Amino acid sequence: MQPLAYNFAHAQQLHRIRCDYTPAWAALRAHFERSGRHFDVRSAFVADAGRYAAFSQEAPHVFADLSRNRIDAPTEALLLALARECGLEAHREAMQAGAPINHTERRAVLHHLLRNEKNESKQPLALIPRALAATDFIVNAERDVQATLHAMLDYAECVRSDSAITDIVSIGIGGSGLGPSMVVTALQDRWQDGQRVHFVSNVDGMELGSLLRQLRPQSTLFLIASKTFTTAETMVNAHAARDWFLAHGGSTEADAPLPLARHFAALTTNIEAAAAFGIRTTFGFWDWVGGRFSLWSAIGLPIAIAVGAAAFKELLAGAHAMDGHFFNTPLERNLPVRLGLLDVWYRNFHGFSSRCIAPYSHGLRRLSAYLQQLEMESNGKGVDWQGRLLPYATSPVIWGEPGTNGQHAFFQMIHQGLDVIPVEFIVLRRGGRDLPAQHPRLVANALAQAQALMLGRQSACGHRYFSGNRPSSVLLLEQLDPASLGALIALYEHRVFVAGSIWGINSFDQWGVELGKQLATDIEARLTSGDSTGLDGATAGLLERLKA
Repeated sequence: MQPLAYNFAHAQQLHRIRCDYTPAWAALRAHFERSGRHFDVRSAFVADAGRYAAFSQEAPHVFADLSRNRIDAPTEALLLALARECGLEAHREAMQAGAPINHTERRAVLHHLLRNEKNESKQPLALIPRALAATDFIVNAERDVQATLHAMLDYAECVRSDSAITDIVSIGIGGSGLGPSMVVTALQDRWQDGQRVHFVSNVDGMELGSLLRQLRPQSTLFLIASKTFTTAETMVNAHAARDWFLAHGGSTEADAPLPLARHFAALTTNIEAAAAFGIRTTFGFWDWVGGRFSLWSAIGLPIAIAVGAAAFKELLAGAHAMDGHFFNTPLERNLPVRLGLLDVWYRNFHGFSSRCIAPYSHGLRRLSAYLQQLEMESNGKGVDWQGRLLPYATSPVIWGEPGTNGQHAFFQMIHQGLDVIPVEFIVLRRGGRDLPAQHPRLVANALAQAQALMLGRQSACGHRYFSGNRPSSVLLLEQLDPASLGALIALYEHRVFVAGSIWGINSFDQWGVELGKQLATDIEARLTSGDSTGLDGATAGLLERLKA
């Protein structure tokens, strides 16, 4: 199955004029120097009684308040003009159509198809234009997605109904670990009693080893998540888990009392390698699914086991609703577009180098780690679509912790430090099932921090002076349920795409990850041999130190 032929002439037309050469970029620069640099949000609220309404909006499952940001109507109009001059709409359509917009690997980018769940009880959730949906590539991709999804969910329900299985260990790294781990953690209220889901990613033996001490082989299911079944860290851990299983009574024989094939499954396209490992149950996915966009695919099996098939479908439906908003809503009221353009405004004009993610939800405590990969691996690039060095910055540093913990750790710097750091507050209207009386206090803290960042304290001096005018956004969810979480994640995915499109970069490859992995293979061998020939002085010195 081959993707549509990409019109490279058209792509070059789109990116021939870099964003910093467009008229809109020049207009934004002039606008920033004239009024944007010294924009005061407090004064903007005084001057415009309708500011909150103008800079807040509903999207599927998410309400966004952007009114405390350093933007006004003229700024947003210029940013929208920039989006159009940079060909955002055409790039979005190319992605939707299955064109290989990941051009360095000649792959389509179609993770949104994973959320286009269909069944006989409802109308198909069609969001691809009819003319595009008629292509064999899209039709075949949708068919394969549905077949794999149903098989995966059937297997998940079998595992959930198996009282002999108490622990599920998912072994995977990067997108194969961060996404599922984040979602399972967030939806803890939906976990089935009696089964525990664990995630192992680090090649440090302490992580897997400390977990194995708590497990029994006869009640444990291992999921090996690696598209190629060759990911170095994952396979080291997978073989360690296999050795432990065999050393504690397990067997590679199918008719043995404790067969490996019953206690191991693989999320991979390399069926032959999985079979050689002893695995007979595999669920695959496709090269048009990037690792950091893969939690909706078979990589999401641990999610489905943890929360059940129905909840997994709700997760897909929430993301699909946000997909429809992104693909079909005009740019002016398109929330991923507005957020992505705000990111460009802050990064390239204000020079803000980081963004803090502050979810006021214990369930979302892994969100910032997930978003670090999603955004920094996608848009942490230094060359444009044609491989030319960029003269402007791209991805900001993404970091954060859940509130209220962050308030007692790094909010001091956000309030009074010299760096201006936009903050993204994520707030739930309704809390979880436990201790609901505490939720209003949590929400009050989030709103108070956003208010304090904007207002500051002008009457005091010295140590108690707060400059204020510190930007923040609030993303409000009704509750932390699968649909809302799915919509939130899809919102961030599309936002990353928007910013990457404006910067003219490929948001879907990650060549920078490869060099260190290649060098690690060489150095690992040298740790045994002690050979430092050809190494730089620092690496040779450390190698000698480690050998001693």
